[in-house]
Amino acid sequence: MADFDLIISGGTIVDGSGGEPYRGDVAVKDGRIAAVGTLPAGATAKETIDASGLIVTPGFVDVHTHFDGQVTWDNRLVPSSGHGVTTVVMGNCGVGFAPCRPHQRDMLVKLMEGVEDIPEVVMVDGLPWNWETFPDYLDALEQRQLDIDVAAQIPHSALRIYVMGERAARQEAPTAEDLAQMRALVAEGIRAGGFGVTTSRNVMHRTRAGDIAPSLYSDVDELCTLAEGLNDAGGGVFQIIPAPMEDAVEEFELLRTVAKRGQRPLSFTLLDVPGQKGPGWRPVLDRLSEANAEGLTITGQVAPRPVGMFFGLDLSLHHFSSHPSYKTIAHLPLAERVERMRDPAFRAQLLSEQPEDSNPTTLQLIGAFRATCPWDDTPNYEPSRDDRVEARAAAAGLSLDDYAYDALLAKDGKAMFYLPAANYSEGNLDAVRTMLGHPNTLMALADGGAHYGLICDASFPTYYLQRWVRDAREEQRIPLPTAIAEMTSKAAALVGLADRGRLAVGLKADINVIDLESLRLDVPTIAYDLPAGGKRMQQPAQGYVATIVSGIVTYRHGEHSGALPGRLVRRQDAVAA
Repeated sequence: MADFDLIISGGTIVDGSGGEPYRGDVAVKDGRIAAVGTLPAGATAKETIDASGLIVTPGFVDVHTHFDGQVTWDNRLVPSSGHGVTTVVMGNCGVGFAPCRPHQRDMLVKLMEGVEDIPEVVMVDGLPWNWETFPDYLDALEQRQLDIDVAAQIPHSALRIYVMGERAARQEAPTAEDLAQMRALVAEGIRAGGFGVTTSRNVMHRTRAGDIAPSLYSDVDELCTLAEGLNDAGGGVFQIIPAPMEDAVEEFELLRTVAKRGQRPLSFTLLDVPGQKGPGWRPVLDRLSEANAEGLTITGQVAPRPVGMFFGLDLSLHHFSSHPSYKTIAHLPLAERVERMRDPAFRAQLLSEQPEDSNPTTLQLIGAFRATCPWDDTPNYEPSRDDRVEARAAAAGLSLDDYAYDALLAKDGKAMFYLPAANYSEGNLDAVRTMLGHPNTLMALADGGAHYGLICDASFPTYYLQRWVRDAREEQRIPLPTAIAEMTSKAAALVGLADRGRLAVGLKADINVIDLESLRLDVPTIAYDLPAGGKRMQQPAQGYVATIVSGIVTYRHGEHSGALPGRLVRRQDAVAA
């Protein structure tokens, strides 16, 4: 009989603690790490992976995803599981599907459609709705077999609708009874195994029709009530997106109040946003340090590259997507749309029109197409201003409309355009590097499971290792042990996952074997593999030799092994480990 189920031999072990890498072996038995370092002479295993010349790390923990729907209809949580992620935390930004009464389902679907760019038809076709309360939802997820583990948080907008009904959608203030019920339901959800409660103050979070998210204008007392529900249950994290265009310092003071009242850890989205009121993000770092020195636990979630959006004829938005003439052909297959758009009469009609939409966010995004940059066969997340569509149009002596029309038809309508919308106000990533370097921030915000036709950031872990560890200038380089700890033990600790995040005896055997020198991102592609034939962007990566969940190899060189060892993680189980 073999001594172990799996041995990963001869790799450079980066154990997730932040300590220096060393050469050694990792052995796995019964889904747990059984030995790390030097194994007994003659040790045998059912399977051995030769990791010579490779790095061996814990599996990555992604604390900011939106797989709330996909987890109910799909066994594979791609694209995240293709980037070394072995645990995802979902339910962020205040949106999700539980709790939900049967007659409220349409409200949550329309909200998720607008906020997270998941087509309504996909959710209508895919969601089984075999739950009502948040504990019911966890029970339903417990029956699922997945390629990676999932943990769930309680979304504020769903909770508000569940308690207040139409009054929540109308942005009415809650009564004392409403607040008491919300507090009790948060505590109930945490005791059932939830990892936190989440909310959003982002005015861009709207339904497709333009109605703002129910959580958006909740006052500080309501937010504190949710945090107090966490405290009642003795666990959980409060996650929030502050209002991105408001004064960042004033927003942080609101967060500090919530953290003080709730006495629970709080994490928030930290961005460099062009046009933001007040002094911007830099003073927030000092206040973040002060708050943690005072004994509060507040963490800023930071994207490792521009928070970017993609535009194209085969994606959710482009320069003409709200023009009346285009709307008449939007339902057609891409090839037929391209054929119609190449007709001179159709072109003349469309170019004579202006965009029309009830959602101001949609019009704002369409207007930003002028600042997008066309992509070729290699990802370019740091484009020059000279690459912008508006600059190329001017250089060609064309109007923006004329240039955009022809550019969108390139590659038979499959041309893609990238907009670095935030974290790129100075045309470089210096602000990102400063935010990433703060001791109270965490690389996060990958948004896996959402923004199927607009954003493709589930590749953050791969990009982070490639851009900031391997390829950065010496003065900006993030040490490999620091980067791995950021995506493993530090991320796990933020949400209370004590049973994973390090390569240590007794912990869960979630492991990556990575060829760091070969690590590479491909340009996103479109796949029509969602319920009802819905489409999404996927971004494959090269360099992941193996990904292991609970001691079982799930991916080899990016190809799924067929194994589905991933399960729901309940907070109590992860904390008790």
